[in-house]
Amino acid sequence: MAPEHVLVPLDGSPLADAALTHALETFDCRVTVLNVVTPLDDGMSEGGVVGAGERRQRQAHDRARTLVDRARTAASAADRDVETAVETGDPAETILAFVDGNAVDHVVMGGHGRTDPSLVDRLLGTVATAVVSEAPVTVTVVR
Repeated sequence: MAPEHVLVPLDGSPLADAALTHALETFDCRVTVLNVVTPLDDGMSEGGVVGAGERRQRQAHDRARTLVDRARTAASAADRDVETAVETGDPAETILAFVDGNAVDHVVMGGHGRTDPSLVDRLLGTVATAVVSEAPVTVTVVR
């Protein structure tokens, strides 16, 4: 069954951009791009880190808006529209909460190889691993 609402988490990485391209080329349905701004005390992410200080918070949110605007432009070039969202929190938890709260039925995301001892983490990346293992919907990981 074809999805009706695809979520593409973006963190500014080339693999996340590839995930957006894959989603736009593969699925003819509603697509939402999400950037998660990560508080400094949570896991680090390329999507932006919020620490103490208003200036740093503003910079992280400005970067997030730039990422989703870039996604909107890429979608427009492919004759598509995307919805955009910027949330703050732990990346995996925030993605999973967004899935639950927004009738998402498929996630397409980039995977990041790491040097962690876990084989799964090395193949997918920790955020992708958490989303794949906990999401109640199909998850496609683009590598």
